[in-house]
Amino acid sequence: MPVITSIEDLKRIHKLRAPRMFYDYAESGSYTEQTFRENTTDFQQIRLRQKVAVDMSNRLLASDMIGQPVTMPVGLSPVGMTGMQSADGEIKAARAAEAFGVPFCLSTMSISSIEDVAAHTSRPFMFQLYVMRDQEFLEAIINRAKAAGCSALVLTLDLQILGQRHKDLKNGLSAPPKLTPSAMLDLATRWRWGMGMLRTKRRFFGNIVGHAKGVADASNLSSWTAEQFDPQLDWTKIARIRDMWGGKLILKGIMDEDDARRAADFGADAIIVSNHGGRQLDGALSSIKMLPRIVAAVGDRVEIHMDSGIRSGQDALKALAMGAHATWIGRAWLYGLGAMGEKGVTRALEIIRAEMDTTMALCGERDIRNVGRHNLYVPTAWATEYA
Repeated sequence: MPVITSIEDLKRIHKLRAPRMFYDYAESGSYTEQTFRENTTDFQQIRLRQKVAVDMSNRLLASDMIGQPVTMPVGLSPVGMTGMQSADGEIKAARAAEAFGVPFCLSTMSISSIEDVAAHTSRPFMFQLYVMRDQEFLEAIINRAKAAGCSALVLTLDLQILGQRHKDLKNGLSAPPKLTPSAMLDLATRWRWGMGMLRTKRRFFGNIVGHAKGVADASNLSSWTAEQFDPQLDWTKIARIRDMWGGKLILKGIMDEDDARRAADFGADAIIVSNHGGRQLDGALSSIKMLPRIVAAVGDRVEIHMDSGIRSGQDALKALAMGAHATWIGRAWLYGLGAMGEKGVTRALEIIRAEMDTTMALCGERDIRNVGRHNLYVPTAWATEYA
């Protein structure tokens, strides 16, 4: 095992161990992938302000997210099909997050079900909801999340229709995946991955199969999912979901100042500035470039989180300094999972924490809650660009 010192190290191992269609699912965006690329490269335009001769002892990364204490303001974003990167992947990630003291959010399109994850964890996790046309299913899955004791509902707003993802189409990635000869050959060569999948019973979408009308097994899954994302989702439906849920509500996918103001007026507990990791609207601004605009639009009227593009503790710190209250990582922990299972997720979190802690200290701060724009050099063009 090589010495792993960065998220990039985990990414390289993930690529070697996971089947190509599942690695490409994680490492791709829509259309030209411009937004996918700029989510990460735009972080490089922000520079850090070094400070010296300051007391760097007794540093604190602890914070809170929607009132819940966390050991650092970094959560594990919901990722679909996580259980295909590594067997029982959602359970492994949830356990790693729980032990580390950070939030885990389970995707609607997870392989392990809500009940499975709840049975293998001892603290509440969050649940991410895609709004489906089937109202009976929608109400049932919200009630299942309540019964499992989920601490918050993360409502994704940017997937009313699916962005075109060329790699997924070329690889035959669907629900369930299309097993073409080339795909089967690739699966056969990933013996470590294959042994894990042979030992688990969790190979299909556990929140859907056996729960949605007409989806008794995987044979009906593809047609059901293709028809179910609700293109008519609007603020009236969001209000109904809020009332059905009755608990903490986070709105994910906010990339516009007017939408942010509407979310604040709506009374959301938090919003996540997110472009779905560059997998929906290609050509949208990166999340980090959009973040200061949304902070300026709503201030402290709603708790602002950010995801998309964070690959290091420095990236997370930059997002916090630009005004985010908390951050979420997706691919960063998924690389760890695909590389080393639960230990890999833990290693990803350790890397993020160490990088954030060291960077904070060298910027002259001792408490992560005190970082701000005074710790950064931000391109002046960002203030007027794309006005």
